[in-house]
Amino acid sequence: MEQHNITWRSVEIEITYTPDKFGMVDHIELRAKGKTKLPVTETGYRSHFMDKGAVAAHGGAVAFVTAWLDHEAARMGWSNDQLSLF
Repeated sequence: MEQHNITWRSVEIEITYTPDKFGMVDHIELRAKGKTKLPVTETGYRSHFMDKGAVAAHGGAVAFVTAWLDHEAARMGWSNDQLSLF
């Protein structure tokens, strides 16, 4: 298991990455400080399973999460003024 902390568009996010969870999938958990909304979660928390090797293929957990958030933000027309605290 790996843990990383990043700041994405002024939001502090804790990433927990477990490769080969249950011997069959990769697992990413996101926790945004202050339960701040993100393009992939309304609550500031997200658990996401994917095929083994998907995270490594994207250059690791930080690169994967950053690309995922950027992709979803672009797809949704997400802007920083949509950030709000619960």
